[in-house]
Amino acid sequence: MTRRELLALLGSAPLLKAAPEAPTAPVSIAKCASYNDDVTATLAAMFDQLGGLARIVKNKTVTVKLNLTGSPALRLKGRPLGETHYVHPKLVGATAYLMGRAGAKRIRFVESAWALSGPLEDYLLDSGWNVRALVAAAPNVEFENTNNLGKGRQYARLKVPVTPYIYPAFDLNHAFEDTDVFVSMAKLKNHETCGVTLSLKNCFGNTPASIYGDNAGKDEPNEQPTSGREAVCHDGKRQPSRSAPQEINFGTNHDPGYRVPHIVADLVAARPVDLAIIDGIESMSGGEGPWIRSKPLRLVQPHVLIAGTNPVTTDSVATAVMGYSPRAGRGTAPFTTCDNTLLLAERHGIGTTDLNRIEVRGVPIAQALYKYEA
Repeated sequence: MTRRELLALLGSAPLLKAAPEAPTAPVSIAKCASYNDDVTATLAAMFDQLGGLARIVKNKTVTVKLNLTGSPALRLKGRPLGETHYVHPKLVGATAYLMGRAGAKRIRFVESAWALSGPLEDYLLDSGWNVRALVAAAPNVEFENTNNLGKGRQYARLKVPVTPYIYPAFDLNHAFEDTDVFVSMAKLKNHETCGVTLSLKNCFGNTPASIYGDNAGKDEPNEQPTSGREAVCHDGKRQPSRSAPQEINFGTNHDPGYRVPHIVADLVAARPVDLAIIDGIESMSGGEGPWIRSKPLRLVQPHVLIAGTNPVTTDSVATAVMGYSPRAGRGTAPFTTCDNTLLLAERHGIGTTDLNRIEVRGVPIAQALYKYEA
């Protein structure tokens, strides 16, 4: 999509079928040349554009879902993980510092780590992170690997408050309920199954492998999971552990391009995102990680950060920044072989994909545009 094509898209958006009942919220875009620039000052200005960080986190417990997809041993062209498919540790540290300064009571970083049942801190160390510096960035910083019970005593059952697509509710690690604010921190990337992976798709990792993994217990969770979620979530070949709510129409659809976007929309309805932060300073295109072989992978440097208080409006702007229409249907890039997660979340009433209803603050989309399709 060229800038001219983007402007044409914006001009024609009212002709598309909108969902006026879906809420909207402003989105901030900022240019940031590198992770060695003052990322903290850039983020602070963005949060101010969104009404201030203190109003969101002051005296609150904040849970931040990171995007650390895949084993830390897998690298794209030998580059550091934070420059390709992981959120960058400098962005995470800046976020922690600003939340602490804004008065957050506790900051908990979570991820369903590739090291399926070990401490998240060990996984971060394996990824080359300075965990001690991250702990020092703000008061009361902690970590949780959400692939199993972790530090909790029982799973939290979070119900989908609208008519669900796949699951009526999810059993998740306590961190997703034991919090006042939930933040999805994502990378500006393509995704083999979902077209794009931004703040919405990042929440797919909320599901614990102990329940939704291939070797999850049949009746009860397996607290030492050793595999991912292909059979349960991607392919629909088995149900999650019987201790958790079961798939509504099990066995009727085995297409990952249908299942994963619909599950993501259900997850975000069940566990709403209060703040979305997308790392687009440096990233990769063609897929979500260096293991993808279906498309050519390349390093990209959009030099942008994107943030908002609604995940659908934030992802819609981010999708446009990548050179795509956030309202594209299945069969149109980037949703060539999948349903559009953004539209599914919009139909759940989470937020609008209509760019004409989204106020962009900071850098306009046209100036931030970076084509992900080579």
